[in-house]
This record gives sequence, structure tokens and C-alpha cells, in this order.
Amino acid sequence: MKVYTKTGDKGTTALFGGTRVPKHHIRIDSYGTVDELNSWIGLIRDQKIDPIIKNALVNIQDKLFIVGAVLATDPEKAILKNGKERLNISKIKDSDIEFLELGIDAMEVNLPAMTHFILPGGHTTVSYCHIARTVCRRAERHASQLNEIEPFEENVLTYLNRLSDYLFVVSRKLSFDLGADEIKWIPEKK
Repeated sequence: MKVYTKTGDKGTTALFGGTRVPKHHIRIDSYGTVDELNSWIGLIRDQKIDPIIKNALVNIQDKLFIVGAVLATDPEKAILKNGKERLNISKIKDSDIEFLELGIDAMEVNLPAMTHFILPGGHTTVSYCHIARTVCRRAERHASQLNEIEPFEENVLTYLNRLSDYLFVVSRKLSFDLGADEIKWIPEKK
């Protein structure tokens, strides 16, 4: 498989199924942002962090490839003429969402209760988590917009929503593990 094809030189790209769309299409923004998120998660995984979180992030990166594939598929070409699905891969399952929820619950057991919003930062690794969380929220916004136009599997949106929560809790867990300060946002009074 060649890295360059020259087929996108005029500002279009092919969806899974062959349909060509402009590179600024909401579908491309959706799965492109998921790809960006996956890269940020890779950066977090490359840090010296708890091996349990590291392994969970590998699982999440795998699921994000599934999310990207769903978002990159032209819904009009999702079903082949023989009635089979074009995407011959696993779906985002309820158990994938539960994996994130169980991870959140396990991390929160030892964390101090949240009483205020927290300013992002405190340690480089923690900051990477906050960046990944905000990129995840952007991916969710793009996917939500796409879903209004061309609906796709419901669990994809749920997974992205839960993943942003998971990444927030990872940032708090890493702050705790690294001894980094969590600076509370306390608004000034009028």
C-alpha cells in the first residue's frame, strides 16, 4: 500500500466505500479529530504512568480505530449487494462503554472528592490528558453534528462522551500519583 496516491491533491478524499467528499466535510472532521485524539492518547501512553492505565489506553486506541472506521464509512455504501456489512470489524459494544465506566470508578476510589472545577495543568503528563480530553470533546461535537445529518451507531457517541470523562479522571489520577497540585478554580466575587 503506497503512502501517497495523489487522489487527494484537489481537496477531496475517499470515504470507506469509495464516495469522494471535500476534505472539509463534517465526516472528515469527525474521524480526523478521532485520529488526532488517538495520537494524543499515544503520547500519554508513552509517559511513565501506571501500567494499568497504559494497558487501558492501548484498548482505547484500538476502539478509536473502530470509531474512526464507522465515521469514515459512507452510510449509502455500508451494506454490500450481498446484504453483508462493508465494515467487517467489531462494533463499539456496551461492554466497551462499561470498560471506561469501571475504569473511572476504580480510579475515583482513592481520589479526593471534587469540590470545584480544576485548572488544567500541574505536570506535563497531566496536561497531555487535559488536551486529549478537550480533543475528545471536539470529536464528540463533530460526530454529534454528523449524526444529525447521517445517523450511525448510537454507541459511538456514547463511547466518545464516556471517554472524555475517563480522560478527565485519568488526569486527576495522574496528578495524585505524581504528587502534582490540583489548583481549584475559585471564581472571584463581584
